[in-house]
Amino acid sequence: MGFLLTVARAIDSLNEVIGRAVSWLALALVLIQFTVVILRYVFGIGSIFLQESLLYFHGALFMLAAGYTLLHDGHVRVDIFYRDASLRYRALVDLGGSLVLLLPVCGLIWTLSFDYVAMSWAIDEGSPETSGIPAVYLLKSAILAFAILVGLQGISLAIHAARRLAGYDDGGDRAPTTV
Repeated sequence: MGFLLTVARAIDSLNEVIGRAVSWLALALVLIQFTVVILRYVFGIGSIFLQESLLYFHGALFMLAAGYTLLHDGHVRVDIFYRDASLRYRALVDLGGSLVLLLPVCGLIWTLSFDYVAMSWAIDEGSPETSGIPAVYLLKSAILAFAILVGLQGISLAIHAARRLAGYDDGGDRAPTTV
């Protein structure tokens, strides 16, 4: 199980780095929105490019940080039973949820969006607006990145859950007490 722990930690590190990097887009969103409002209402200037950049940053922030959010258990879940449950029960829920729900959904998202994204790249899809961002394919690619990052984090979650069920603690050692 040492190899699996190494894989899980590598996935966790990947999503940690990407999540922290992408989190800066939240600041960019605020600054750009502030700029758009000042330009429009103070100077009477509109910018389609800036407006579209808000969509790109917003999409990238949420799609690319989803794996980070899963890593830190930040996704919404009905935890009426989960929150007060034993470590073993939570590990079973995490393992089952990852294998039965999360990974198949990520696979479905990948499968259904791959041709959509590939076609966007093939035609070098740009904004329908004249002064818009000429790279819609980059925004659409975030869908595939979402499926990969969340899927990988689901694999890591399943590995950690399986290790807890096997009696290992987070440090990679056998836990001294039963789970």
